[in-house]
Amino acid sequence: MEAELADATTPNAPVAGRRLWDDLRRAVARAVVGADEPLRLIAIALLAEGHVLLEDVPGTGKTLLANAVARSLDLAIARVQGTPDLLPTDVTGASLYEGGSLRFVQGPVFTNVLLVDEINRATPRTQSALLEAMQERQATIEGATHRLPDPFLVLATQNPVEFEGTFALPQAQLDRFLLRARVGYPDTAAERQIARRYQAAAEPLEAIEPVITRERLLADRDRVRTVRVADEVEGYIVDVVRATRTHPDLSLGGSPRATVALYRAAQAAAVLDARDFVTPDDVKAVAPAVLTHRLVVDLDRGLRGATADGAIASILAAVPVPPVAPAGG
Repeated sequence: MEAELADATTPNAPVAGRRLWDDLRRAVARAVVGADEPLRLIAIALLAEGHVLLEDVPGTGKTLLANAVARSLDLAIARVQGTPDLLPTDVTGASLYEGGSLRFVQGPVFTNVLLVDEINRATPRTQSALLEAMQERQATIEGATHRLPDPFLVLATQNPVEFEGTFALPQAQLDRFLLRARVGYPDTAAERQIARRYQAAAEPLEAIEPVITRERLLADRDRVRTVRVADEVEGYIVDVVRATRTHPDLSLGGSPRATVALYRAAQAAAVLDARDFVTPDDVKAVAPAVLTHRLVVDLDRGLRGATADGAIASILAAVPVPPVAPAGG
């Protein structure tokens, strides 16, 4: 582990991304079984400077996965438990009167990795307290603006809104998440392996140690910005997002922020596959995770079975895929 932590530099973006993915997957696998797909999306968010919304029914391992990722990174970690009585100041911090003067006490948002467990159980007012932090990497409290540490990643878990005691996240909040990942139920073999793990240890997370330094993560993240996006692929990204604005099943399509998110996520996906250029397949692979939570399904169409996932699938099938040379232009 010490050798891996000491190696904070890597020669180029593809090698850096591949090594980050291999190291992160190996460390998380010590506690989490069968979560490669959502873990890959989290790795994409790390490289693209985004945030992740982990969504699924209770008991599928959302919080375990979030904690496992956080423990794998050599970063400061804080956790907030979403409850109806959670206040905005419980997240951002507040000033205390001591000795005749005010002293600002930082909230848990002043960290590198913020785990927000069951974010949709917090009230909309408290959910909104994260908007500025997620978008601008800063928090304005009592008129003073405070910069957040770099990197800053929000890993929020959410149970479906149809369960009792939850508050639907506003569209502005959802748009701040680079992507949404679903954990899903494990297959039979994986579920048996999950059950067996608790024979060996009461808490599987204790087996996880940091494998990636802050310096290495920042260096890898900077290299992702150099990944080439050919004009044809850039046009394809824009066409996919613009198609969401005219799809008959949708009353609200993707914004320009969605275009930027898809662009950056596709760059990170290419790096995880050890390439320094983006292909249309990279765009297709990340489009559902990047776009579906930003879309609003038309009410009448939704009653007839239309979904955001179905709309994205039809758009990816309909938008022409450009031919791109292997060199990426």
